[in-house]
Amino acid sequence: MPQDRVYDFDTEVPLRGTGSFQWDVLPDLYGVPDLVPFTISDMDFRSPPEVLDAVRERVAQGVFGYADWRYTAFPDAVREWYGRRYDLELDPAALVFGPSVVNGLAQLLRMWTRPGDGVVVHVPTYDGFTKTLAGLGREARGVPVGDRAALERELARPDSRVLLLCSPHNPTGRVWSRAELERFAVLAAAHGVAVVSDEIHGDLAHDGHPHVPWPAVAPVGGRWALLTSGSKAFNFPALNGAYGVLGDPADRAAFDRRLEYGEGLTAPSVLSLTAHTAAYRHGGPWLDQLRAYVAGNLRLLAHRLEDAFPGRALYAPPQAGYLAWVDLRPLGVDDGSLDEELVRRERVAVRRGTVYGTAGFVRINLGCPRAKAERGVDALVRTLTRLAE
Repeated sequence: MPQDRVYDFDTEVPLRGTGSFQWDVLPDLYGVPDLVPFTISDMDFRSPPEVLDAVRERVAQGVFGYADWRYTAFPDAVREWYGRRYDLELDPAALVFGPSVVNGLAQLLRMWTRPGDGVVVHVPTYDGFTKTLAGLGREARGVPVGDRAALERELARPDSRVLLLCSPHNPTGRVWSRAELERFAVLAAAHGVAVVSDEIHGDLAHDGHPHVPWPAVAPVGGRWALLTSGSKAFNFPALNGAYGVLGDPADRAAFDRRLEYGEGLTAPSVLSLTAHTAAYRHGGPWLDQLRAYVAGNLRLLAHRLEDAFPGRALYAPPQAGYLAWVDLRPLGVDDGSLDEELVRRERVAVRRGTVYGTAGFVRINLGCPRAKAERGVDALVRTLTRLAE
């Protein structure tokens, strides 16, 4: 594949009428049929052509029988990706596979905790974490991002069993430094706490903010898991596939048993495996151009907000991903009021900070063509200007 290929991120793909949560379900919930969404964290871009070609070829074969992911090219593709991208040698034998990162998290929490146990998370917190913890009867123990004393205090509680990382962090887009991750590892080991690191945004880290996978800092013999998927970076979440790296062979065997006997998941989605393998072997140039394009959208938001509200420090582009986390508090604007005004007057939807347990913020998905990003950014600035008067 030519390395100088230029990919198209400007063309808008019609998604209404496809069952899309953003484009069909959300407008129906709001009762606004022409709503333009900047909400759920999937992108409006087509997946890489190399991925689409591989999926078409697999579909053309026409047989979709049961398969075992270990007998496909997927494990080697993962190993190659981590070696090239992160200079990290992963053992394919350490992998597990499942339908989603959140499902993998649920399995690990059932393995490593009991109802009522504490799970330490950074706040604001990805709402998939809070829903899973609540559904399983585990207690979420929130510590503010960057608050070392609070983190150590919560980890030291005798019934805190797991440190649940979002790495990079959603919704703030923060990339944890190697030094921060090493400190997390030392604290977790000191207090006998397992670590689960959700790294689904890792491949979307922006230049100057290198993502460090958890196995690079994990202590030998510790109880830990990395959970991730190529679906976020390469935009194929509906193909339903995620994988993990577990440090303990006994934990890997227990994880596999739970999926087979507890969930009935004896065979993976072959199209997910196909997409992952193609993305990891051939999708690097597309991903690099995507990150640069998305960074342009994020800078657009920063420039427009600074022009409209100079010196108010509402927002800085995230260190990873396409999700912008905007602080409304300097303007005295409530996230609920902003969301209502955006929907009612601008036909634009964002996600309230209260979804992530932190009022006074909004999260905006800018993984979209520039024309759509400009529409959303302009609508946000107009609305904030009205509300802040």
